[in-house]
Amino acid sequence: MLPDRAFFYALADAAKAETLPRFRTGGYVTNKLEGGFDPVTEGDQAAEAAIRALIEDRFPGHGILGEEHENIGLDREHIWVIDPIDGTRAFISGVPVWGTLIGFQSGGRSVMGLMDQPFTGERYFADGKRSWYSGPDGERQIRTRDCERLSDAILFTTSPHIFTGEDAERYHAVERHVRLFRYGTDCYAYALLASGHVDLVIENSLKPYDVGALIPLIEHAGGIISTWDGGRPEGGGNIIAAGSRALHEQAMSILNGA
Repeated sequence: MLPDRAFFYALADAAKAETLPRFRTGGYVTNKLEGGFDPVTEGDQAAEAAIRALIEDRFPGHGILGEEHENIGLDREHIWVIDPIDGTRAFISGVPVWGTLIGFQSGGRSVMGLMDQPFTGERYFADGKRSWYSGPDGERQIRTRDCERLSDAILFTTSPHIFTGEDAERYHAVERHVRLFRYGTDCYAYALLASGHVDLVIENSLKPYDVGALIPLIEHAGGIISTWDGGRPEGGGNIIAAGSRALHEQAMSILNGA
């Protein structure tokens, strides 16, 4: 038996009960990175624990890959990929562009996924065939927009400071060609792309849990998501997502110096 929308929503509700009451409260934050800043909050840890408890009860034979707790069963056919708060820096800053990411893999491919933003009341869900939005203004199927030229595109990345060395040169080479670029929206940028509001997202050094839920959201909405070298994105790394194949090819050509 595979999960359905109701179960994904139950997982999101369980996470919301842990994250939303802690948002904009100045809650407890620790740093996971010596010599830098990689924050984790009580909300991250509690939300992932709540999600895991429901999965382990309903689907005990499934594997779980998460950011905050030990991975289990990564050699299994079905694996859940969890990032309880993607955009923790936004969360601790009081900015509502963080989200809970819940992805589902079958046979190594991301096939279903959900991005939930509890503060705005928005959910973006890929059901295995189509992508959907639900929020204060109703529910609808979503599609990427067919932007064919880089010069017409809106580009998002979390921050230009995530790129260093050659990666920075390659990213900025693309940025110079677009109509508009914006920073700072983490997973929310991918949801905006799937909804047809922006056209391109480029990031680097992502973990599997940063992107697992977003892959089907983009693909089922008609977009393209891959690594910078054109590979599958399930393993994370340097990631590019585009609303159209033509735009993906143009950006990839610049990223790879063609």
